Amino acid sequence: MAGQGLAAGFLQVPAVTRAYTAACILTTAAVQLELLSPFQLYFNPHLVFRKFQVWRLITTFLFFGPLGFGFFFNMVFVFRYCRMLEEGSFRGRKADFVFMFLFGGILMTLLGFLGSLFFLGQALMAMLVYVWSRRSPHVRVNFFGLLNFQAPFLPWALMGFSMLLGNSVLTDLLGIIVGHIYYFLEDVFPNQPGGKRLLLTPNFLKLLLDDPQEDPNYLPLPEEQPEP
Repeated sequence: MAGQGLAAGFLQVPAVTRAYTAACILTTAAVQLELLSPFQLYFNPHLVFRKFQVWRLITTFLFFGPLGFGFFFNMVFVFRYCRMLEEGSFRGRKADFVFMFLFGGILMTLLGFLGSLFFLGQALMAMLVYVWSRRSPHVRVNFFGLLNFQAPFLPWALMGFSMLLGNSVLTDLLGIIVGHIYYFLEDVFPNQPGGKRLLLTPNFLKLLLDDPQEDPNYLPLPEEQPEP
């Protein structure tokens, strides 16, 4: 019964958060069971473009290391802030949320190659946290019951904690940089004099993923309105 309740609760999670979290957990489980090796997952441009191992463009964002405190720590933050974004500023805009993942993933892959970073899941997590924090500037965050601060300080607190765990600062910094680029192009620049939205979600993603009635700005057509 407990398992059924857990499964039912997980199915209530928004689709993008559910899919990404499940993919990360299943990838780590496959490595733990020795069905896969981390060497089959990391980003390697030579193997991607010469050997056509294109799955590495995706699996680099799915592996957070072996089971342990670091993995569970990252999963908690991935799940929490991905869900808060999807249920908050991206509510009813699934295609825009997926496009944010695509934009961030492409930019991180390019910049990560320059910095010789091979696993980028933690960078994507830092991006999600950064975008949420900038869109929730007045929210106060309790960090493990030890610190209280405004949300915009959270990405930097996470980077400091990541250093204590022995992780590369470059990975978190990459996520913060890409998160800031997305936030500036999506939230800041369009509101400047002469500014406009430069990140336009492709129509095929909207047709594929969006339900117009889930959009918070959706207004039903006259024939869709309920009878009095």
